[in-house]
Amino acid sequence: MKNILIKTTILLLVLIAGVSCDKGFDELNVDPTKSSELDLQYKFPKAILYASGQRYESWRGNLIYCSTMIQHLANTQGYWSGDKYFYNAAYSSAYWDSQYPQTIKSIEDMKFQLESEELTASPEYAMVRILRVFAYSRITDLYGDVPYSEAGKAFIEGQTRPIYDKQEDIYADMLKELEEATTALSSGTSSLGTADIIYNGDLSKWKKWGNSLMLRLALRMVKVDPAAAQEWAGKAISGGVMESNDDIAFITHETGGNGIIRNGNGEVFTADRSARISKTFLDMLEDRDDPRIRVYAALPPDNGVVDDNPANQKGLPNGLDATSIQSYSGGDDLSTYSEPNSKFLMSEGAPMFWQTYAEVEFMLAEAAVRWGLAGGATAAETHYEDEVTAAMKYLAMYDPGAAISDAEISDYLDANPYDAGNALEQINTQYYLAIFLNEYEAYANWRRTGIPALTPVNYDGNATGGTIPRRLVYPTNEAVLNAENYNAVISDQGPDLLTTRMWWDTE
Repeated sequence: MKNILIKTTILLLVLIAGVSCDKGFDELNVDPTKSSELDLQYKFPKAILYASGQRYESWRGNLIYCSTMIQHLANTQGYWSGDKYFYNAAYSSAYWDSQYPQTIKSIEDMKFQLESEELTASPEYAMVRILRVFAYSRITDLYGDVPYSEAGKAFIEGQTRPIYDKQEDIYADMLKELEEATTALSSGTSSLGTADIIYNGDLSKWKKWGNSLMLRLALRMVKVDPAAAQEWAGKAISGGVMESNDDIAFITHETGGNGIIRNGNGEVFTADRSARISKTFLDMLEDRDDPRIRVYAALPPDNGVVDDNPANQKGLPNGLDATSIQSYSGGDDLSTYSEPNSKFLMSEGAPMFWQTYAEVEFMLAEAAVRWGLAGGATAAETHYEDEVTAAMKYLAMYDPGAAISDAEISDYLDANPYDAGNALEQINTQYYLAIFLNEYEAYANWRRTGIPALTPVNYDGNATGGTIPRRLVYPTNEAVLNAENYNAVISDQGPDLLTTRMWWDTE
């Protein structure tokens, strides 16, 4: 387990930064002034914490939109826009509004500093490049064509109105960056040491994460460019991806203090307990007699007592409101429906998982089935069993009480054996079941695969005609502050709507 987060370094940075969790931002490159030339020891952990997400974007982007569109969570409140496919301009742009002026600006600043100091051969430069790819990949996967080549450079280059790069070009450059960065890394320890709050400076783990990100991006392209997807998947696997739960890319968070050190999802659950486990999700778990039900779901506490008995859990259908739920439930209120288990998942000190070993095994299984990679088709069953095992084992990282036993895992695999005739659907269904609360990735992988087959809702007044949204909409102020480039991207990518598909999400 990692060192406890930032008792000195990060807390100092938080006080300096004066971060506000719940405020929007008026333009892409906020405060285009020169950042102080702090040592990378201070800048690096701060950038990681920004990338992990705070309450503002976690509430609106990860949970209100992605989690409900993907039917992991459901909500009767009208402001949970994704549940009913409403367009809320501020919520749709929240991830953009927080990540560009914080995460992207911080990462571009570090990259520029290392280049200025002629340290591009250093392992720290490779680490910054990998972190940079992670940050941009989330943004482009949510919005499509986005500022990339000119983003975050208001002071560095005086560029306050960046162009929108095509997603196809962004992906090509991100893959190149990962290939070069991982090639530059080997074993040993970075000089950043514990300031690297992901891997404590372990360069071999950064290399494996970089290749695992490469595999994620490669598979994202299977619909639009299967040949390139196969090529990059092969490179990622040959380079060496995650091998165990010890390699997981995650951030340890803490309760208390300024929002930058707290888990963004946990901050949301502290402020808003209206979300419930979706009936779609819970039914899939129950149909498979999945032991994760008691970790994922619990009835709201009654006099402080949390009931997480799997037999008592009840999922809420998506698309209901405060009135229609009465007809559906026969008068039962929300207290009879399961929420994320507060004993394990709701804490502001919970870890934030960016990419797990289980996800990597899912992708290896798919690569084996599609292309004969990762040991070939005969190895797909082993990858499937390893992915299920890892997906259940890693839950103990939330809390020891969330541990799934070896016997439970064995029983689950006996009841849900690998099915070669239905491999891709089975693998990606397990992906969906394993990635709860990393809703950005759940939403992206569903758009890539269409698995599981979700039944859309068609609530009155929705913005999509009753279809699950394919992207989030750009900030409204881009049409004014960056009009020329905004108009160009609309002309190229298509209307700035929830229903417009991005490059890799072709029909």
